[in-house]
Amino acid sequence: MYNTKAYAAASATSPLASTQIKRRDLIEHDVQIEILFCGICHSDLHSVRNEWGGTVYPIVPGHEIVGRVTEVGSAVTKYKPGDLAAIGCMVDSDLTCPHCKAGLEQFCQNTILTYNSPDKHLGGVTYGGYSNSIVADERFVLRVPDNLDLAGVAPLLCAGITTYSPLRHWGVSEGKKVGVVGLGGLGHMAVKFAHAFGTHVVVFTTSPDKTEDALRLGADEVVVSRNADEMQKHAGSFDFILDTVSAKHDINAYLNLLRLDGNITLVGAPEKPLDVAAFSLIMARRSLSGSSIGGIAETQEMLDFCGEHSITADVEVVPIQKVNEAYDRLLKSDVKYRFVIDMASLKSE
Repeated sequence: MYNTKAYAAASATSPLASTQIKRRDLIEHDVQIEILFCGICHSDLHSVRNEWGGTVYPIVPGHEIVGRVTEVGSAVTKYKPGDLAAIGCMVDSDLTCPHCKAGLEQFCQNTILTYNSPDKHLGGVTYGGYSNSIVADERFVLRVPDNLDLAGVAPLLCAGITTYSPLRHWGVSEGKKVGVVGLGGLGHMAVKFAHAFGTHVVVFTTSPDKTEDALRLGADEVVVSRNADEMQKHAGSFDFILDTVSAKHDINAYLNLLRLDGNITLVGAPEKPLDVAAFSLIMARRSLSGSSIGGIAETQEMLDFCGEHSITADVEVVPIQKVNEAYDRLLKSDVKYRFVIDMASLKSE
């Protein structure tokens, strides 16, 4: 084992603060990564404050990790010291279940998350990317295209794959009409991907002042969802809608915009259940579904696609010393569009 600097929360009401954590020594398939940037995901905030329950303290969050390989185990074949590498939401799974064999590790019943999951090597729980380094099995480490801004890559490991995966799963491609509900951390990535896929992209927002930004990101049209006339103009016309909103809202207003066999997929997670009118689904054989992140192979596909199309997240880079302030601003949606921590700032602690 070795010690490394990190930021952790000691309780649900404690601020994140500097600490030391232990990382395991490398075993044969392990890769050690010096963390250069780590994104701040809304799920980090939920977990730190135990809003979903089950948080084990101290907690070191962070699952949008980008860095450089510093050491590899004896059996590692995919990476060598000096390579750019990334880690997303998972660091292990059983690799033997049907989901894992299908490349859907995110649905494995034995997935080990990057933080706050049982640590089978050291005991306790896993610690995430708000730290100077991390060790993980090479099968859960991802290659980073070297033409991309590394700070902008970090959110791709969660926000990126969370939006890319359902777009791919539902066959979004050139010529399709795609809606994106909400223009935040997830929504802005969905717009970029849908635009790159060659679709006609329509952003739905409650904020008219987001129109200019939506068009800059790649939207073809922007609809203010509170305007019933604007919504009605698009009735029955969408092949696919990605709903990124985490607040309670009228899902039927969007179901009615789908064409025959159209689908709306939820990636936002409202606290309270959404009311779904059966006839909104029945009358045009529409479907409502949800989606999580993506498997390792699909996440690598997404990163490679981003390299080919020069896609990164729009980020505000902050030092680790301002992480608590960033959490407070995140609650107010005061960021365009994701916070990313420059982990070099941790070295000064």
